[in-house]
Amino acid sequence: MTHLHVPPTPADALPTTQAWWQTGVVYQVYPRSFQDSDGDGVGDLRGVTARLDYLASLGIDAVWLSPVFTSPMLDFGYDVSDYCDVDPLFGDLDDLDELIREAHARNLRVLLDLVPNHTSDQHAWFVEARASRGSPKRDWYVWRDPSPDGGPPNNWLSFFGGRAWTLDETTGQYYLHQFLPEQPELNWANPEVRGAMLDVMRFWLDRGVDGFRVDVLWLLAKDAELRDEPPNPTYRPEQFEFYTLEHCYTQDLPEVHAHVREMRAVLDEYSTPGRERVLVGEVNLPPDRLVTYYGDGDEAHLPFNFELLYLPWTARAVREAVRRYDALCRAHDGWPTWVLSNHDNARVRTRVGDAQYRVAQTLLLTLRGTPTVYYGDELGLADVHVPRERQRDPQGLRQPDAPGASRDPARTPMPWDESPFAGFSTVEPWLPLGDSKARHVSAQMHDARSDLNYFRSLTRLRRDRRSLHAGDLEVVDAGHDDVLAFLRRSGDDCVLVLLNFTGETRPVRLPDVSACGRILLSSDGGREGGTFPLDALVLGPHEAALVDLDVTQSGRGR
Repeated sequence: MTHLHVPPTPADALPTTQAWWQTGVVYQVYPRSFQDSDGDGVGDLRGVTARLDYLASLGIDAVWLSPVFTSPMLDFGYDVSDYCDVDPLFGDLDDLDELIREAHARNLRVLLDLVPNHTSDQHAWFVEARASRGSPKRDWYVWRDPSPDGGPPNNWLSFFGGRAWTLDETTGQYYLHQFLPEQPELNWANPEVRGAMLDVMRFWLDRGVDGFRVDVLWLLAKDAELRDEPPNPTYRPEQFEFYTLEHCYTQDLPEVHAHVREMRAVLDEYSTPGRERVLVGEVNLPPDRLVTYYGDGDEAHLPFNFELLYLPWTARAVREAVRRYDALCRAHDGWPTWVLSNHDNARVRTRVGDAQYRVAQTLLLTLRGTPTVYYGDELGLADVHVPRERQRDPQGLRQPDAPGASRDPARTPMPWDESPFAGFSTVEPWLPLGDSKARHVSAQMHDARSDLNYFRSLTRLRRDRRSLHAGDLEVVDAGHDDVLAFLRRSGDDCVLVLLNFTGETRPVRLPDVSACGRILLSSDGGREGGTFPLDALVLGPHEAALVDLDVTQSGRGR
């Protein structure tokens, strides 16, 4: 009998120590939709605190809160009017302090969503800036005179549709906004702006937060000459208007990296062993550009990799993406990060389908790197239909005829039980609930085969097996182009991950293999335990399986 040769990873190739953000799982909470504690139909900080035991039970390590700063809420907190206070909708500073204390008591870290690219037009800085052209805060924002025809200074566009410039009638100049007109862009070329934002970070770090997810990090610098952006030759008619242009003068400019280094330096001031503070960057760029945001280890700890949200859901596409991104991260000495859903995109179950949901969840939690999970994905929630009269998202409201423009379907309330408003609130929630009868927490908590308990099994294995949270990754050939297989290894600890992307059975066909293994976890359930030859393993339709290998005996199973 020949055996799968899986040599132990050399000791000198293993990381000696890892920070919590490398071994852990991050969980995104959209506070408006997590738990309402005061009966107004909108989630709040006390609601999150009340559910911390649930969060701890998931096997996660950090909670990322979408923005809770004071805001007019035109873009649901991404239009900040005071960076150093909590919006009354969510509570107050004492409530956030309590959430941080209670989370830390459960060994959970707390990350805040920092929005440094733009403020609300109601922020005191902008109110002062627009008072006159001679205002001391004028250069804190991006202002320009009209073009010769009286129109905007250039052709730049807003993500939310329309031009990225609004004329201020009082002073006769246009100000820049890449989102809503009520979200004027800060001028990061001004050192006073940078200093003020770094002080905001220190304010929250002094209160105990463990880091920040930084909104639209790659947009912080703009072309000083305000040149027109060229047409996008790859634009497709079904895309938003924004993509008619190539955004070479508003995105990913070289100057951004100096700004990121300044932010990272502040976090490093506050970091101690075991209490590392982390900088997570929203950097929606192709992987070869994304990895430049590691810098020389002095920029973002985790520049978000969104590639899995956009790829065709096939084993071939995912296999090549994993190989390419893992190699890029190694070349830049960066730690990988993965995400399958968030508040700006369709939920993973909606995108990949019911049958492939557990395959996707298994992939996310077994790849090398740090996974970020979107609230409710552990329950297998899908997007909820939101009728037009109940839509709230400004991106969708400003582009009502653009398919998929509204992000409301992925932001609906968390279903906790079978009560009239699913345990989320005592009144009608701010967005409609989906069909929560079978997918609420209470129903899944006590069902051993539920999506929730499958998720918990994955995070438990990820924590218990060093290979899954700290080990190397090697993609291997399973004998079928539509099956993704990879090894996770750390010393003698080795786990084989098998993912069947098809609705047909697939016998495992590893080259020259008759090794033995033991199934640790299967998405089908009931197959765990027992030792068997790997060449006798047949994956069921849409099955994900984690197989324990013993590499101390030339590949034979335990």
